Amino acid sequence: MIEAFDKKLTVPKKTKINNLIEKHYEEEMTKFKKRLCGARKVSIGIDLWTKKGLSASFLGISCCFFCVDQNNPEHILLALEQVAHPHTALSIKACVDKCMQEWGISNDKILTVITDNGSNMVAAFKHTTQEEEEASSDDQEESPRGESDSEEETEDHRYQNMEMDMERMPCVVHTLQLVVHMLNKEASVKRILDKARSIVKLFRKSSVATQKILDKCGLIVLNDCPTRWSSTYYMIARLLKVKDPLCEIVNEMGWDNLLSSEWQKLSSLHELMLPFAEHTQTLQSDTMSMSLIVPALLDLHSHLTDFEENTSHRDFANLARKMKVNLNQRFAWVLDSSDEKFSPLVAAAFFLNPTVCDTLLDVADDSVQELFKQAEGYVVQCTQSQEKLNGPEPDPEPPSSSSRQPVFRFLSKCRAKSKPKSSTCSIRQQLSKYKEELSQPITCDSGIQFWLGKCDTFYHSLKPLALDLLAMPASQAFAERVFSVTGDLTRGKRNRAKVTLARSAFLKMNRGKKVLLFCG
Repeated sequence: MIEAFDKKLTVPKKTKINNLIEKHYEEEMTKFKKRLCGARKVSIGIDLWTKKGLSASFLGISCCFFCVDQNNPEHILLALEQVAHPHTALSIKACVDKCMQEWGISNDKILTVITDNGSNMVAAFKHTTQEEEEASSDDQEESPRGESDSEEETEDHRYQNMEMDMERMPCVVHTLQLVVHMLNKEASVKRILDKARSIVKLFRKSSVATQKILDKCGLIVLNDCPTRWSSTYYMIARLLKVKDPLCEIVNEMGWDNLLSSEWQKLSSLHELMLPFAEHTQTLQSDTMSMSLIVPALLDLHSHLTDFEENTSHRDFANLARKMKVNLNQRFAWVLDSSDEKFSPLVAAAFFLNPTVCDTLLDVADDSVQELFKQAEGYVVQCTQSQEKLNGPEPDPEPPSSSSRQPVFRFLSKCRAKSKPKSSTCSIRQQLSKYKEELSQPITCDSGIQFWLGKCDTFYHSLKPLALDLLAMPASQAFAERVFSVTGDLTRGKRNRAKVTLARSAFLKMNRGKKVLLFCG
């Protein structure tokens, strides 16, 4: 490459390149800080990753918001911080607070914080009331404790004393995969999966068998991984796709193969897992997926009911029934308004997306109608609180019918002023108009396009909230994806200092990839 350059070119030194990257980093930081200042609401994604050997751990923090300047949703990486062991709730929350302070994001601007279901993540954003704290302190004084009990209760008490202002939402995809993992708890299903994995393992270890199947169909078998979403489904789908050439090669190699009945069960298992894989793929998007949570869960519930009734395998029907119960329990905070942890945020995002909610608006199901009711209440509450923060808009002065000054102009100050319209009435009118539009065919591809095309004058309260909610993701996959993209920067000889690693990750994830081409 150097020989192809002009001989007059002076190759810049390492210091020059580092200075250019640092300058570009500062410019990108300034640009995104300006965009975040104009954002009305944001959602925060958090994920924690530890290197092999437990030598270092990193906390990724991302932010998703509707960019007013660009008129589209954006998801950016805010920080990649190295954290020391142990990864307690206090250290995680302190790191998040520090990041929010550096970026100028106030707590009232944060709609939700999306994390996995780890106990430290749950405790870091756990809300406790004063009554609960007093009750826990009374219990500590009255009840005798052993050594092990003392440690657990001390840890819980420490978490309860933390004052948290951020609402936490569990990652929907992580929770959905916990339902899928029930496959490994069913003995008959696990037996078939283990036998399928053994065949895949034989192929992955044999270059001869791999070459033969490549020659026959141009595909190879796939192995599943417990840390990769839907990997078991992809393994089954590939086995069924290459079934005929695979059976021929297995017979040639003298290996054990699946029985005909087991291939049929594997096909039924593929049918059972297909909707889960499809919805996982949709819900792990970086933006605009929170409004899809409710229809995805209702669709999966309907799928499990149909599969239970139509399958000819009794053990699979039993598995579908257990998965349906588990799905309802894990997502009661989304689907059951009577649940103590119910959050109307997801229902509101679903309600304000006309491309998905119009099909369920007239459904006779009481639970669905209750979700719409809770969603409307949440929208009214949010718009009212936002108007209180911003203050009522001044009424426009009526135009003067004449340029002549009134004779009694000083008495005009005593005239009764018209009362401003109630914000509740205003938002109710907007919601009523929105419902009327839902009865008409929706031609937009997404809810974002629908609201961008609406008049700002009439939907002055509903439109900004709708855009903010529809921009939000359903998972913290973006923060988790940071470690897949930047993992090479933390391995072996490519270890970086904390500042350099965070800077490189920021530029790489936030579309600053051209500059990184100069980095060694």
